[in-house]
Amino acid sequence: MRLLNTSTFRLESFFGRELPIYAILSHTWGDDEVTLQDMANPEESGPKSGYTKLRGCCRKAAEDGYEYVWIDTCW
Repeated sequence: MRLLNTSTFRLESFFGRELPIYAILSHTWGDDEVTLQDMANPEESGPKSGYTKLRGCCRKAAEDGYEYVWIDTCW
């Protein structure tokens, strides 16, 4: 499973029983969502409005004590 680290804004992979506790972003899809490919090469993806949503999710999750989030547009 790939999870987004709320402090580094990087994807990390987890397998089996090592899965940490995480928050889930539930949202509606827009025209400018961030994809897995964008997260792998953020410099090449250019500015997307979806990054604002991801950063806001990470900020809120970190405030609530979560180190990771799962977001369906990035997986």
